[in-house]
Amino acid sequence: MSRKINYKGWELEFFDQAYNFRDYQWSLFKNTVKNKVLEVGPGNCVFLERYIYKSKIIHLFEPSIKIRNKLKQKIKKIKKIKVISKYSKLKYDSIIYLDVLEHIKNDKREIFNAYNRLKKRGHLIISVPAFQHLYTNYDKKIGHYRRYSKKDFNNILIKMKIKKFSMRYFDSVGYFLIFFSKFTKFSNKVNFEESVKIWNFLIPISKLLDIFLNRILGKSLMVIIQKN
Repeated sequence: MSRKINYKGWELEFFDQAYNFRDYQWSLFKNTVKNKVLEVGPGNCVFLERYIYKSKIIHLFEPSIKIRNKLKQKIKKIKKIKVISKYSKLKYDSIIYLDVLEHIKNDKREIFNAYNRLKKRGHLIISVPAFQHLYTNYDKKIGHYRRYSKKDFNNILIKMKIKKFSMRYFDSVGYFLIFFSKFTKFSNKVNFEESVKIWNFLIPISKLLDIFLNRILGKSLMVIIQKN
């Protein structure tokens, strides 16, 4: 796994406080997390407290030395959790990529390798920013190579001959907020914290709107792949 070297991660502290969004995100994949779990690029590990009780063994793969050292301090008293910098030969029941794949240049190889690390009937859980037409300077600044559509993933998974998977867009309010900010030039780093607070406050509305719109669009895309 590789990331852009100039990625600072300054936005993480704001998104980590977006509890409504994180809870919504968690609700979409919580039933597929169990036993042996690998989370790739956990950052500040905001999801660990949600799945720690569903897991027997947890590996946190973090390529950044700085973040890895922070994680080691955070979980040093919890025996079933291990922070790793290299992959082992262990097979996992659940592998999690939450807002990570877009930072990886060769995403197809990453998905292929992750799929091969799954146990039979295990789940690969991927959440990514949706729709390339929403790509902004903000995406570029934080090291996003791309945004995704269902078609993008269909093309990847068909080539890999993977047949068992589900996809859904979510957070339609987030979609409209980004669309509005992109074409009005409203977004900038100065008002970023306040923008995140407003967006997070509107997530309950987004959940209802997603149902009403039949999930035809959203700020994000959730992909869950099950190994045959």
